[in-house]
Amino acid sequence: MAIRTAIVGIGETLPSRRSGKNIRSLAIEAVGAALEDAGIDASMVDGLISDAGIMPNTVPHEYLATQMGFKRRFDGAMSYGGTGIVCAPMLAKAAIEQGLAETLVCYFGVDWGSRPGGPYGFHDLYPAKMAFEKPYGFSGQPSYFALWARRYMHEYGLIEDDLAQIAINQRYNSILNGNSQQAKPLSKDDYFNSRMISDPLRVADCCLISDGVCAFVITSMERARDMRKRPIEVLGCGYATENFTGDDVFTQKPDQLKIPGASVAMQRALSQAGINISDIDFAEIYDCFTISCLMQVEDLGFCNKGEAANFIREKGTTVNGKFPINTHGGLLAHSYLLGAEHVVEAVRQLRGEAGNAQVLGAKVGLVTGLSVPDYGALILGRE
Repeated sequence: MAIRTAIVGIGETLPSRRSGKNIRSLAIEAVGAALEDAGIDASMVDGLISDAGIMPNTVPHEYLATQMGFKRRFDGAMSYGGTGIVCAPMLAKAAIEQGLAETLVCYFGVDWGSRPGGPYGFHDLYPAKMAFEKPYGFSGQPSYFALWARRYMHEYGLIEDDLAQIAINQRYNSILNGNSQQAKPLSKDDYFNSRMISDPLRVADCCLISDGVCAFVITSMERARDMRKRPIEVLGCGYATENFTGDDVFTQKPDQLKIPGASVAMQRALSQAGINISDIDFAEIYDCFTISCLMQVEDLGFCNKGEAANFIREKGTTVNGKFPINTHGGLLAHSYLLGAEHVVEAVRQLRGEAGNAQVLGAKVGLVTGLSVPDYGALILGRE
């Protein structure tokens, strides 16, 4: 039997480059904040969900359950990083429907601001990259996404001003948010004066490096109505993946300019939600780089291929634009917890708790997670 589910509590640590705390203490802080936000104590939690790639090695479920006093009737994990946490509500819904758990905590975070190598060491997991790419200088995410950006420029006539617009808009949002790592305004001159990291991507095109953890609590809509805050319903959640391995990601794709998982995951989420893409009021899109944000706007279906730059200019993606994107500043300006903070921000927007960064009248929000080759799309709404 299908059961409606809702996010009833959110928690996050203060965005920072280096927190001065270990990742496990940050997780306890974020989860505790989520429980407080929901108005429940640990005895009500009987399930835990995280991604399957990072959290099991840094903040294992059994550690968190023991420290917090959770019952832990259900454990779930899928994919990794952004896709894993964006699709966590999918596992939570399945657990609730099967009677395996009633109230679940979903959590994710990284300490890449403090850890030597940060995100650059992540792809060392893949032997082919270590043997054939890293020794020749293809050794980091900026190089991967610069490849996408340069090819996109060649195919569709994208110019650097188009990338600048994304960075400028999100910096504007981050300042309104008032709780972001980047609080300094970004002008077009500032953008072009920022140093080149991997041509054509500058510092302002690249996500931040951060320490932090986010968490949220999910339960049935029936139980959610007894919680402290307005429940935010999980309307739809879609997962998709492309058929290639981690050794091939970013560099060996047959088509560098398409993210097929985005289209498939989005259609699955929309179908579950029973809505059209035009019903979405704002989007928290996985923006590890300006080019990845731009390409997802197209592959999610908001516009045709090659049209995202015009879409972003014409619609306006600041919180007071026609289609706000990354209302807290995103991974470019708020923090880089691989999109966990995107879920928290979407809930905050739908509750009407975003302060100066509030999107007026927002009723339906989209959150996406990009973990090539996997992709997640989550649609949230308020009653």
